[in-house]
Amino acid sequence: MNKTILPTIIFCAAFFAGDLLSYAQPLPLHLTDAIRIGLSNYQSIKAKRNYAKASAALVQNTKNQYLPDITASIQQAYGTINGQFGPSGVIGFGTGISSSGPNYASQSWNAAFGSVYFVSTNWEFVSFGRLRSKIEVANKQLLLDSSNLDQEKFIQSVKIAGAYLNLLIAQRFEQNAQANIDRANYVQQTVVARVLSGLNAGVDSSIANADLSAAKLSLIQAINTEQQQRNQLCQLINIPPDSLGLDTSYFSKAPAVFNTSFAINNNPQVQFFKSRIDLSTSSEKYLQKSINPGLNLFGTLQGKASDFGYNYNPLNDGSYSKNYFDAIGPSRYNYVFGVGLAWNIMSLAKIKQQVKAQQFVTAAFQDEYDLISTQLKDQLLLSDQQIANSIKSINEVPFEYKAATDAYLQKTVLYKNGLTNIVDVQQALYNLNRAEIDKSVAYINVWQALLLKAAASGDLDLFVRQVK
Repeated sequence: MNKTILPTIIFCAAFFAGDLLSYAQPLPLHLTDAIRIGLSNYQSIKAKRNYAKASAALVQNTKNQYLPDITASIQQAYGTINGQFGPSGVIGFGTGISSSGPNYASQSWNAAFGSVYFVSTNWEFVSFGRLRSKIEVANKQLLLDSSNLDQEKFIQSVKIAGAYLNLLIAQRFEQNAQANIDRANYVQQTVVARVLSGLNAGVDSSIANADLSAAKLSLIQAINTEQQQRNQLCQLINIPPDSLGLDTSYFSKAPAVFNTSFAINNNPQVQFFKSRIDLSTSSEKYLQKSINPGLNLFGTLQGKASDFGYNYNPLNDGSYSKNYFDAIGPSRYNYVFGVGLAWNIMSLAKIKQQVKAQQFVTAAFQDEYDLISTQLKDQLLLSDQQIANSIKSINEVPFEYKAATDAYLQKTVLYKNGLTNIVDVQQALYNLNRAEIDKSVAYINVWQALLLKAAASGDLDLFVRQVK
């Protein structure tokens, strides 16, 4: 083979091998990126964002109701104009006939073209506060939908952060379970060697085999838990549940700031419940003002044209034509305009119970507001307690882990030399596994306690700015 080609082949093979390894290992997903992706992809947030946009459009629609109603009409028809003295009535619904002409002694079938043009307007320019109250209700609905969106984004961020930390612990538990299998396998090999050489009883190998099987079962359970937590996180950020590489620095660092100046009232969840109260209060005012009268300005301009002449009568029934173009130019005009005051006198009795019902709804919203405020205050106190306990655990776990490691090393060495029994090794193995688990969760517990405080206070930045 050519000596100049061989280095090139080796270089390309190394390059593609490194590229394949980069694809085999999942890219790390930072917590802030998970929150950002979740807020961008999650369907319920998209839905509530569209609800808020719909409310904004309805606010403008309500404001447009102040504009007058203007109706324009062009009508062209062909028919007879027989008239008759006497009353008339309309039965049912449908198209009627409105004709005006002289009274014949018998039916006349003379027919011609005619047309009507008119423009009509009706403007309630004074509603005595009804329209203003309706606009206020629309604005409060917009604020409610906006606060509902903020609440959904806040809750979703907390859920994503919690799922992220839970997946971190699940992945670490899986690693601990694998490490426990390695130790149990090492102990088993040591025991089997001593049993085969006749230095220990055969029951020791049975105990070692049982410990190894238990360790494998623990790994299977840890893998199952990891898959469930990964699936939950992927659902929250709306991505396929593939393998995720997470930021493991949380196992070695603790938050530096635990205090917040946020009041419970600023929590997006509390703001949402307050917006419900505001909307219900505005609805009460609108119902109360809906009984007010309305002051309307109206006017109509009408033009008419007809192929029947002004002197058409039973004695001169030839004074008409059937030329369509003669009947499209209006020759007579009428107008009317005025001001009217309209008031439904019975509206007071009809609205009274609606107002009372809305007042009960407002009281119910107030009760729910008080409930969520009390719950969040209690949760805030609990979070401070958990933070203090978690910090104590961080200070204590290094001693537990070192002691468990030393004990395991000591017991395995003693067993190799026949100075202790398998039960002592088994206990040391169990203690070391428990110490690894305690060490894994100690720092995560602090982060989870901080997340609980951020969720209770509404200050999510207290958590997010320390995880970057």
